[in-house]
Amino acid sequence: MTLVVTVVGSGHKRLAEAVRALGEGKARGAYARAINHTGNKAATAAAKAIPGQTGLSATVGRKAVRRRIRANAGNLQFEIPVSGGDIRLKYFKARETRKGVSAAPWNSRQVYAGTFMRAGWWPRRVKKPAWNGQVFRRAGDGFAVVKSGLYLPTEVVEGQIASAFESKAADLQPRAEHEIRRVTKGAVS
Repeated sequence: MTLVVTVVGSGHKRLAEAVRALGEGKARGAYARAINHTGNKAATAAAKAIPGQTGLSATVGRKAVRRRIRANAGNLQFEIPVSGGDIRLKYFKARETRKGVSAAPWNSRQVYAGTFMRAGWWPRRVKKPAWNGQVFRRAGDGFAVVKSGLYLPTEVVEGQIASAFESKAADLQPRAEHEIRRVTKGAVS
């Protein structure tokens, strides 16, 4: 999934002037620094918005956008590959109740009837270390891990997360101008 930020308005004219003044190599280096600086700020803002929209912990949110493919003079793109299929219920503050496991995907707590996290009969339920906090449901002769239906790559391109990213990505043009002024020591603005 790719989110593209484009420069509109007078941005193209200003960038072309900078290329003429600096030469293509220095200008592309300045753009790459601006893209990386802005991209890192946008990724941090998106990571902070993940818990509010999805119900995942802040730690999981930071891990989701930790990997970044930075821009360079040869490739003026900043990418944040986000993976995460159907996320398991254990990551949504799951806890066992008599009726089933209560978990909060999308920050909306609900009880998943017929699910469990512990073994034994009530009231003497025991925690099984090998189960690692997973939420299960009986399936035929065995158990199946219960998932939430929340897909992180879909979530990051909509709602609060996308808004947070886009608000920081809007700072790209002023940052590019700053980098160009820095390279030219204020000669080009």
